[in-house]
Amino acid sequence: MGAREGVVDLTDTHSALDERILDAAVVLVARWGVTKTSLADIAKQAGCSRASLYRTFPGGKQELLTALGVRELGTYIESVVEAIDEADDLDDALTRALVVATRLLRDHPAAQFVLAHEPELLLPFLGFRQVDRLYRHVSASVGPHLARFVDPGRAAWLAEWAARTFLTYLFNPDPSVDLGLIDDAHRLVSSFLMPAFPVASTRAVSPVDAVAAL
Repeated sequence: MGAREGVVDLTDTHSALDERILDAAVVLVARWGVTKTSLADIAKQAGCSRASLYRTFPGGKQELLTALGVRELGTYIESVVEAIDEADDLDDALTRALVVATRLLRDHPAAQFVLAHEPELLLPFLGFRQVDRLYRHVSASVGPHLARFVDPGRAAWLAEWAARTFLTYLFNPDPSVDLGLIDDAHRLVSSFLMPAFPVASTRAVSPVDAVAAL
């Protein structure tokens, strides 16, 4: 599980046995950051021995952190998809997605610590090859939920475009734009996303039917 030869498997999953260790890692990264959090600290927080931790994550700290990132990303995308599925039209769906994505990130203490104090740790994951894998994962996970609003062949592209827009504002913030606010997110969607993706139909389609049709 986790990473092999530096490649992150974004579809990886973990058993319930791993969750206690991953939960402990989240707490400690939020408190001290990645660099100062040791495996011994995580084992103590999780209430297990270092031997048990290494049996669960034989690749050590890097494998554990990769597994943590994959888990948190999965939960993050699930929440964004829920927001999209509750929307009535494309404009609403994209606005909800950006607002939820922004607020979730702000409410994640571990992510906020890394962004504020250890942003250099994110650089290996934001290079062209790795970030493209992230975009492909978002397209595959989110795209089907947008297919009830636009041509299914363009839904994956729309999901990627929205993700690129979000990351652009995350790492190059504009003081006049707060994507955590509905009005600001809606203005961005209306200006930069909606014009490029005319809706396929005004007929409402359920998320289940849209995914099944792909």
